[in-house]
Amino acid sequence: MRRGAAEAATPPGGTIRRDPAAAWPPTPGADSAGPRPHSPQLRSRTRGWNHVGDPQAVNQATDVVPDVFAMRVLLEDSGEMFRVTNCRSNMTVRELKEELDLTAGIPFNLQRLQYLDQGILMDDATLKFHDVIPGGIISLCIWHYDGWTELVLAAVEGDSSKLACLGVAEDTFYRTANSGRFDDRQWKKWISQRAFVALYVASHRGHSEAVQYLLEHGANCQGRSPVGRTPLHVAAAMSRLDCISLLLNYGASINDKDAKGETPMSVARRLNRTQSERRMFLFYWLVKMGTKDPLDPVVNKAFQRVKSGFGTKDSKV
Repeated sequence: MRRGAAEAATPPGGTIRRDPAAAWPPTPGADSAGPRPHSPQLRSRTRGWNHVGDPQAVNQATDVVPDVFAMRVLLEDSGEMFRVTNCRSNMTVRELKEELDLTAGIPFNLQRLQYLDQGILMDDATLKFHDVIPGGIISLCIWHYDGWTELVLAAVEGDSSKLACLGVAEDTFYRTANSGRFDDRQWKKWISQRAFVALYVASHRGHSEAVQYLLEHGANCQGRSPVGRTPLHVAAAMSRLDCISLLLNYGASINDKDAKGETPMSVARRLNRTQSERRMFLFYWLVKMGTKDPLDPVVNKAFQRVKSGFGTKDSKV
């Protein structure tokens, strides 16, 4: 996968790349990252009734599960591995998807999660219910309908030529069995949704050329994922500086709040993305001072006076 021109960064919790020498592609829904822990001893760590032995042994088995742990999530369609921290046994699948919306850069409504030999994980069920153990690998797939998988993969690659052929602008000839029945209003809404998803994923991966192409062809940088996040949220979380600048220049706001009340600035601060925070803060001052020239002496003086607040809990815009 070619990298964007933006600064490379480690996603929240860290990213682990798959061994390029491994066989690919995997069977859809299968865990291709290695042997799966099917043994009753491992499964008993989250469900005591699977443990063979007396009740005391059951209690000891369930007690070993930490209150907070990390999970690995494999995006099957691209081979990327993401690490999600702060997981809990009573965490719901929906809550995990909300974390992945930011960590993996895949909008909540396009995620399909599987674990071991189970089917699609139910949103309202907990990780404990699905026997998910600390350090296990959950498979993430994109819903394979209406051409969404192909669109997400093109955005992951940052390939503007592929995106141009996959329905991200109103003048496209791209059609699916579903979209072919849309009236004009439905068609425009569908195209707008596809352009936003492509922009969201490309911004997360730092593909500034693809982001530029999408913005020039009408992608809405103020659009939101189902959990209220904008492309600027994920660009800030990943410290994709070139993408941050592009999004801000096209009207993205550093003050938009997601469903959890976090702005792009607060996300950057929480994840210690100092350069992201600095870039957004500088843009804020440029707008406030009525100039786009970062070398303006007045702007530079004001910026130097307040930049000492970067990274502190009390710093606010």
